[in-house]
Amino acid sequence: MNPVIALHQVDFAYNTLPVLKNINLQVAPGEFLGIVGPNGGGKSTLLKLILGLLTPDAGQVTVAGDHARNQCHRLGYVPQYPGFERDFPISVREVVNLGRLGRQATSTWWQALRPQHITPADRTAVNRVLGEVEAADLAERQIGSLSGGQLQRVLLARALASEPAALLLDEPTANIDQRLEGDIFDLLRQLNQRMTILVVSHDVGFISSYVTRVACINQTLVCHQTDAIDGQIIQNLYGEQVRMVAHHHL
Repeated sequence: MNPVIALHQVDFAYNTLPVLKNINLQVAPGEFLGIVGPNGGGKSTLLKLILGLLTPDAGQVTVAGDHARNQCHRLGYVPQYPGFERDFPISVREVVNLGRLGRQATSTWWQALRPQHITPADRTAVNRVLGEVEAADLAERQIGSLSGGQLQRVLLARALASEPAALLLDEPTANIDQRLEGDIFDLLRQLNQRMTILVVSHDVGFISSYVTRVACINQTLVCHQTDAIDGQIIQNLYGEQVRMVAHHHL
């Protein structure tokens, strides 16, 4: 089975600062991959390379067998920190509709929000994903009025509106109440039944009950193939407490 995402001998540096070295990774269709590592280890950079937002200095990144930049429409992305002003006058429905941008004839976000560019298929998709993330009742709310947990569901809905083959999430529960963390990951488990998921997290112990494999990254990358990882296994692997994993790479 051909991988959905593949990285072959990838290097990347910001100016002269090496971030990733000789990264090799294949992600199979339907996989739920957890990506863990220390701050500055390259986790977010890895996602940006897969999304085609960055170009590797060496090696190759492919999505569905093609150059990552050519296949970005196949990927849904949920950022760790939403990059907008909270008082920006835009509704939840309009934010989610922006996820349809790659499927519309227009190429600019302000045109995509005009009623004449919103098709019946767009409306159907937006309503469907808002219901799927249990945010349908928020559709007409201003985005700046949402709580952290509500906003994360809306950003997830925006990513799903593009009907992606794979979903990439960068610390999706970093800015929400810990009691809501399980709700988000239970939803991701359901979504994994129809799409590949890559999720960056610091909490190895928590995500281990959801993911099928863990990619440990600290400039280099090591994958641990397993069906279930518990806290004791992680502690044996890394010699540290579950929430304070030391990443020793050669």
